[in-house]
Amino acid sequence: MLKIFVYTTLIFSLFTFSQNTLKGKVTANNEVLAFATVYIKELKKGVETDGSGQYEITNIPNETYTITVSFIGFKTEKKKITFSDNGETILNFNLIEDSNVLDDVVVSGTLKPVSRMETPVPVEVYTTAFLKKNPTSNIFEALQNVNGVRPQLNCNICNTGDIHINGLEGPYTMVTIDGMPIVSALSTVYGLSGIPNSLIDRIEVVKGPASSLYGSEAVGGLINIITKKPLNAPLFSADIFSTSWLENNVDLGWKSTVGKKATTLVGINYYSYNQPIDNNNDNFTDVTLQERISIFNKWNFERKNNKEFSIAGRLFYEDRWGGEMQWNKSNRGDSEVYGESIYTKRMELLSKYQLPTTENMYLSFSMTAHDQNSVYGNTIYLANQKIVFGQYTWDKKLENHNLLLGTALRYQYYNDNTTATTTAEQTKLYSVFLQDEIKLAEKHHILLGTRYDYNNNHGNIFTPRIAYKWNPSENDVFRINAGTGFRIVNLFTEEHAALTGSRDVVITEDLKPETSYNINFNYLKKIRFENGTFLGFETSAWYTYFNNQIIPDYDTNPNQIIYSNLNGYAQTLGISGNIDLVTPFGIKAILGFTIMEPKNVKNGVSTTPILTEKYSANWAITYDIPKWFLSIDYTGNLYGPMRLPLLSDLDPRPEYSPIWSLQNIQFTYKKFRSFELYGGVKNILNWTPNKSTPFLIARANDPFDEDVTYDTNGNVLATPTNPYALTFDPSYVYAPNQGIRGFLGIRYTIY
Repeated sequence: MLKIFVYTTLIFSLFTFSQNTLKGKVTANNEVLAFATVYIKELKKGVETDGSGQYEITNIPNETYTITVSFIGFKTEKKKITFSDNGETILNFNLIEDSNVLDDVVVSGTLKPVSRMETPVPVEVYTTAFLKKNPTSNIFEALQNVNGVRPQLNCNICNTGDIHINGLEGPYTMVTIDGMPIVSALSTVYGLSGIPNSLIDRIEVVKGPASSLYGSEAVGGLINIITKKPLNAPLFSADIFSTSWLENNVDLGWKSTVGKKATTLVGINYYSYNQPIDNNNDNFTDVTLQERISIFNKWNFERKNNKEFSIAGRLFYEDRWGGEMQWNKSNRGDSEVYGESIYTKRMELLSKYQLPTTENMYLSFSMTAHDQNSVYGNTIYLANQKIVFGQYTWDKKLENHNLLLGTALRYQYYNDNTTATTTAEQTKLYSVFLQDEIKLAEKHHILLGTRYDYNNNHGNIFTPRIAYKWNPSENDVFRINAGTGFRIVNLFTEEHAALTGSRDVVITEDLKPETSYNINFNYLKKIRFENGTFLGFETSAWYTYFNNQIIPDYDTNPNQIIYSNLNGYAQTLGISGNIDLVTPFGIKAILGFTIMEPKNVKNGVSTTPILTEKYSANWAITYDIPKWFLSIDYTGNLYGPMRLPLLSDLDPRPEYSPIWSLQNIQFTYKKFRSFELYGGVKNILNWTPNKSTPFLIARANDPFDEDVTYDTNGNVLATPTNPYALTFDPSYVYAPNQGIRGFLGIRYTIY
């Protein structure tokens, strides 16, 4: 009797605790599909396919499950499978392209999830697969291959910069993470550095004003970095690469389950470059040296009725310096050897909580603290910025109306040691907004939006927008968007080196917020050929009018910094196009072009804006060779001439840059299930800006202006030791100083 009991218990235990493994391959058009999501609904467990389209899910108990496979631009496929034995099961999927979806669900255009083909607001989507075509150590550099978006370096020494969208300068581009405005003003270049690439799900780009939903700073456009959900992330991932310049980058990511209802995702980015190089022989570092670490942690909590609750945070520290080749940290802040040294500390926190109501309501929150300790030669700049943002939204459907009602509060604290900020600057922005998407007919939609803001400096601000969408067929979409954008301005500048001496801050008028007005026409076309080739084409034409710019005047009175709204306006007329090509014989291509006619009018005088190209092109071409387990990526960009900042009429440097291009090639070997080996060459044309100019940094031989002579009005005089009447200035920069270099890396992923 005892033996029967023991045998029965053992059999029951084996039956109860038997575990199964599910593996297989996901393809589309007989080509492997990397990074497709394979998900078991009942277990709430999922993985992504690797570079060869393979997936594996382990520890599956005996039961019947629904296996779901999805990927951007393809119809989701579901299969039911029953496990009854402890063993390995092979289940393959072949996805079919979805005629109604060009790209994945997007949220940036309307603040709610919607198919990219259905949204009235054009949104461009760039996935991690796109970012991997030209691996970089930060998002700032990765955006160089996005059409109409250009990372602009503003200094030859410290290499800080900002993001231009359709010709508008960096302060008019809003950068968000998961829809939260945690990157702004002082912190733009640092907020885009150190976001672990292993945690990025996709990047959404909206071109044109988005202030009716996102408020201040979304004047020129929006870049929304969306991080992965812990549920769909791999158990562990590592991406490590180095270049022939000894730039070393490490991205690590892993997830774990905490208890029964919490999943956490951790990402770490470490970047190091400590090799001073001076290939252009001006005795200054060509590239800023950096030591950077960023830690990102995101939590998702399981709640009743699948209500959403997530919280994420990031810690960031960076030490960067550039300057004369003899500089070291003992020279920090002295007048012997010139160097620019920046210590940056950042903390970011963001959360999203869906209220436990029958209505679809969300509370969102973000907070950032940014501390900067920097020196520019012998000028010390210390700054501290804190931003707190809270938002409530209510998504409501009523027959043919899809409503979104929201309210937001934004508080910003800023203080520095310059004379432009004699006391800490505190600004508050109270907002309420309403959006209504109306279905006029089966193929006609209209979106109406309005936002009211009250700012303690600028008072009342009103920003409306209207959008219209027409689908004449399932493969064609016409869109028209018109709206306004605004930016409240704090009375400080990022031109830190200019804030020297004892100056009084003078405000000559009641400042108005900077504003823009934009109209955009967009057409998207999908073409499917009989041989399986897919062609997507999208083109946009736009007009932007911008006024009320607030620019500090240092020239009128050397003892004052004068603030006033600009007596003039800026405008841009442009057209852009994107082509997305997928063929059945291994070639994929993303091509883009932008043509603009920018103009600034000040006091009745028309000029071309500084550092704004009139045309540009971008491309990313991939050729997959499955039998060799090899992918080849050829990426690049091309920019037309830009007007450059000269210092005097005698300045011998060209007023306009030449046509220039950065091009890269990468080879990725994908034979191993968990590994990818990749390597290639960046800047294969070896283009650097010093090849077309006598010098880049003005007065590099006299960085403290010891041999500069001025007249009684403060103007620089030409002398035998200064024949061009220049002062030391590193702002003549339009392209990176790095020439050709190789890179080699490895990716390792466990699902």
